Amino acid sequence: MPRQLTARRSYDGVVACQPVTVPYVRYSVESAAWWIGRALHQLAAQSGLRPRDIDGFSLSSFTAWPDTAIGLTQHLGLSPRWLDHIPLGGASGVVALRRAARAVQMGDAEFVACVGADTNHVDSFRKTLSSFSRFAQDAAYPYGSGGPNASFALITRNYMNRFGARREDFGKICVAQRDNARAVPHALMKQELTLEAYLAARPIADPIHLFDCVMPCAGAEAFVVCREDTARAQGWAGVRILSTIERHNAFPDDPIQIRGGWAMDAGELWAMAGLRPDAIDFVETYDDYPVISMLQFEDLGFCGKGGAADFVRGHTLTNDGSFPHNTSGGQLSVGQAGAAGGYLGLVEAIRQLTDAALGTQVPDAKIGLVSGFGMINYDRGLASGAAILARSA
Repeated sequence: MPRQLTARRSYDGVVACQPVTVPYVRYSVESAAWWIGRALHQLAAQSGLRPRDIDGFSLSSFTAWPDTAIGLTQHLGLSPRWLDHIPLGGASGVVALRRAARAVQMGDAEFVACVGADTNHVDSFRKTLSSFSRFAQDAAYPYGSGGPNASFALITRNYMNRFGARREDFGKICVAQRDNARAVPHALMKQELTLEAYLAARPIADPIHLFDCVMPCAGAEAFVVCREDTARAQGWAGVRILSTIERHNAFPDDPIQIRGGWAMDAGELWAMAGLRPDAIDFVETYDDYPVISMLQFEDLGFCGKGGAADFVRGHTLTNDGSFPHNTSGGQLSVGQAGAAGGYLGLVEAIRQLTDAALGTQVPDAKIGLVSGFGMINYDRGLASGAAILARSA
């Protein structure tokens, strides 16, 4: 018999606020704990919160090892009554938001600081790849497939063959994101990117070329989740959480990944928000490779399966365009600071909906969608999530 799902409770009365970015650098000699501490220090400085006020702490980091959130409470001088460590890569931001929102809603915490941060030493990315998962250790890395490029090349080539997407379509996404990033102070790649330069870039793992790939770096992103009336009393601008979804290891029988968990739960996302896709003013997708942004366009209902190439051809994706997408430039232009990459779009969405964009503000933005994707495990990403956020009244 089909399983009956329990009706989900709304997130009424809870907001996300106080977006923080610790500016990215290509390489850092500092530890992950230093970057996490910098994010919390900046959050406290701009919000007025003291360490003892932060009674909830959610952390995502690859390079904090051997520490986890619990060990870092001692380093950072925190004594939270609610604690979470979320190892979900690019889905971590959305998952941190939805868990923290429930904690606040149930009274388990008043101020939850959600932080995604990683360092990037000269050799840390290689070390992370070599031990990323048991699949990586046993079935990929020993055979020379050191990292996600080969897996995403397979996904990209299959998508191109099956649905008729061209490199020019992926290039349009990358070029638009670079245009969005040029006004963002901490974006690592602000030089103009043309479609001609994109197409002429050196191959990395065919059909993936240089500008299809993110640049690993060090950095941190953070935000606070609290009650809406509490934020108002503090004088903080916040964003309401209309709906969220989360799904892991979706469609495991697909021979090659052509969809993510969003496809299983998009109906619930829209129904919970009481909206349709045409109500969204901007979209922040997880963009480790442009093909993954295309999957999110499709699976979240902006176009049908296989229709993302035509969708991209029919829209302008810059902040002043018909479909503003990755409005800070995304990881493809800002950089990928490890787990902070899973927070980048969410922090940017909070800024856009509180008129605090570091770059170009999307005109009259009232509702935004953020989606996450992470944990490539041999041949596919396992974690996915999405959230719809709205400007607070």
